[in-house]
Amino acid sequence: MKKILALLLACVLAFACVGCGGSDEGAADVKSEGVMTYAEYTAAALDTQVVIEAYVQAKQSWWENQATVYAQDKDGAYFLYNMACSEEDYAKLTPGTKIKVTGYKAEWSGEVEIIDATFEIQEGSYIAEALDVTALLGTDELIKHQNEFVSFKGLTIEAITDADGVEHDFLYNWDGSGEDGSDLYFNVSVNGATYQFTVESYLCGAGTEVYEAVKALKVGDKIDAEGFLYWYEGVNPHITKVTAAQ
Repeated sequence: MKKILALLLACVLAFACVGCGGSDEGAADVKSEGVMTYAEYTAAALDTQVVIEAYVQAKQSWWENQATVYAQDKDGAYFLYNMACSEEDYAKLTPGTKIKVTGYKAEWSGEVEIIDATFEIQEGSYIAEALDVTALLGTDELIKHQNEFVSFKGLTIEAITDADGVEHDFLYNWDGSGEDGSDLYFNVSVNGATYQFTVESYLCGAGTEVYEAVKALKVGDKIDAEGFLYWYEGVNPHITKVTAAQ
């Protein structure tokens, strides 16, 4: 009888542990009352109020008590543009920090974002792994991952042309009108198509590893890249890391 009771207790404990593990893995799925799932957010009409919970992945900028933040949960990602934020609170928005955001869904040149927002810091942490979307470039599926932390593999650096028609390895600003410290623009090709990528200077400015790495690229180089799947008149990733192709 003692052996049977011991076996039953062991089974109960085993199931309890499995339940605990599942809870931890699904922590990013849990939404508070009144908070939208990612599916509900994507279905919401533009210019309507939205309430979401997500986890900070990166901070782009802060000024005049406004913060621009890349955030994500297990199901999708959000671009929080000029969210009301004190400088003190901005310092608290470290990667993984969970926040509840109330704002309005908007679109600018194809980029869906949340504007006029406020936020509350909550308990919880989650860091997204980069999703390889190389195979989705040029497909209608790609936009479904807008604003997510993603990766691209086996890219080839192509020439990019400035406003005067001169070819370069990269440009400061989209037309070559900038200088060191400006946004960097560069072209990459994969599977016979060419795309324009950006190093957003507010996110990764001069002196950062990715900024200096892109400045060193030459046409023909083979690279892998990571960044946030931003959209501007089409796919325009904000790149945060560049390495030699593996």
